[in-house]
Amino acid sequence: MISQKTKYAIKALLALADEVAAGGHALTIEEIAQRSGAPKRFLEHIMLELRNAGYVGSRRGRAGGYVLIKRPKEISIGELLRQVDGPIAPLPCLSRRSYQRCEDCEDEASCRLRRMFGQVFWSYLLLIESLTLEDLVAEGDLPEMGAI
Repeated sequence: MISQKTKYAIKALLALADEVAAGGHALTIEEIAQRSGAPKRFLEHIMLELRNAGYVGSRRGRAGGYVLIKRPKEISIGELLRQVDGPIAPLPCLSRRSYQRCEDCEDEASCRLRRMFGQVFWSYLLLIESLTLEDLVAEGDLPEMGAI
């Protein structure tokens, strides 16, 4: 499950992407908060993190605010999830960037949990790594999914 912080980060990036698509300007933190539904104080921390990660830039002054500095098709949803929430693997032994051997595992090669979750996680990764912010902007192209 993704965190509320990640939801707000994605919604903030969507607001900025929509503004770019409309030929608009930089958005203030207030405008992003209004469009994303995120609390302004929480959003300030999120936008700083997104700026430090190279997704957005900030401008000072009268026409100031935040702008996307990457094109929406260059922003991987999988990478964004990792940036905001950290590792996304269901088991530490399946993580690419934060691999750790499970303490209670005697042999990874024969671990049934690792094998089962590995197959499920691989399918998830194929999808999440292929999605970009551009795909979310063009949401009509995504299949409708019911609650699982």
